[in-house]
Amino acid sequence: MTDTGGIVTAGPDSAVNSATGECPLAASLASRMRESRSELVRRWLDRISARVTINQNQIFPTDEILDHVPLLIDGIADYLENPADEITADIPVIAKAMELGELRHAQGFDAYEILKEYEILGGVLFDFLINTADEIDEPCTRGELLTCGQRLFRAISVIQQYTTMDFLRRANERVQEREERLIRFNRAVSHEMKNRIGAAGGASAMLEEESIVRDPIQLAKFLSIITLNVAAMNQTLSSLIELSTMESGGEQARNVLLPEAAAEVKRQLREFAESRNVEVELAEDLPPIEVPAAAVELALSNYIVNAVKYRDPAQPASWVRVDGVIATDKNGVRELQVRVSDNGLGVPEPAREKLFEKFFRAHETVSEEEGSGLGLSLVRDTIESVDGRAWAEFPEGGSLFAFAVPLPS
Repeated sequence: MTDTGGIVTAGPDSAVNSATGECPLAASLASRMRESRSELVRRWLDRISARVTINQNQIFPTDEILDHVPLLIDGIADYLENPADEITADIPVIAKAMELGELRHAQGFDAYEILKEYEILGGVLFDFLINTADEIDEPCTRGELLTCGQRLFRAISVIQQYTTMDFLRRANERVQEREERLIRFNRAVSHEMKNRIGAAGGASAMLEEESIVRDPIQLAKFLSIITLNVAAMNQTLSSLIELSTMESGGEQARNVLLPEAAAEVKRQLREFAESRNVEVELAEDLPPIEVPAAAVELALSNYIVNAVKYRDPAQPASWVRVDGVIATDKNGVRELQVRVSDNGLGVPEPAREKLFEKFFRAHETVSEEEGSGLGLSLVRDTIESVDGRAWAEFPEGGSLFAFAVPLPS
């Protein structure tokens, strides 16, 4: 390629090359792009990290992804050199583009950030094309040069499309899952509130009986039932208000430090625990991590209430302990794990698989404690609504109920 007075000139075969879509410059550009792919990926990484709120090591968080991202550059280079080989037919490249969409969804990117990511890639590659074209001595017309640019952005557009399609598909699946979870949650809460109202109303009706009023022990019993159920309804309603704010992504959702959330739940349940001679202990080293207050307090409250209700009368002293730890799950995601352990009755082995199912009560036949069997299902749905998980473990001489919420990257 030569430049005479600002006019790009070409050899005698340029008309044929232009007509067939071939361009001598394209092959050289593609070759240089392949040779420089590691540097191009590094530039892309640097510019992405400057535009999104995520640690640079998390943009391409594994060696496998980092090593294979250059496949995208190879695919673009191949299409630049030979547009007859449609980029959509390059299975490894399309697979990598879709894998990137899955990764970005897991990392909490939004669609705008994905579009911006590929806009940055286009800028990096176009800058490379401009700077490299002047170094290559090949005959090329202006039209052929513009065609190279068009091929470049065509390839980037296709890769972006597949990344975005996979991202949006997964986002839509999450929306559907949350809608289904919300339906289950609303049904569970409705049953819980109905049962609480029934229990409080029944106890209130008993207070009209003269024999009950005259018996201090019976009177105290039914007053306690009313107080406990009204307090539980108030706590549930407060949690629902905050959960609805949290689900809508509102800025008013309340976050607190884990030690503060645990202390508040302990305060609310102090009288209940003392009435059953159970000591509620909070670990002194609870991680001072911000957590969604509504979700965590609801989960802790249900776990502690169950531990108190199903204490073991044979134990000389009954206790419930709350501790927490920062850990990594099986997928390498950092999370805050909160555990509530006790020395109570434990969970019978046949009941363990059904613990988090609605209306299931593991100790229905061995305890006189009232319950709807909805508490643990509420915990599960609530914690899952903040992308966490809930589970139980079964140590010797008691039980352990836990939940985990993901930590920001």
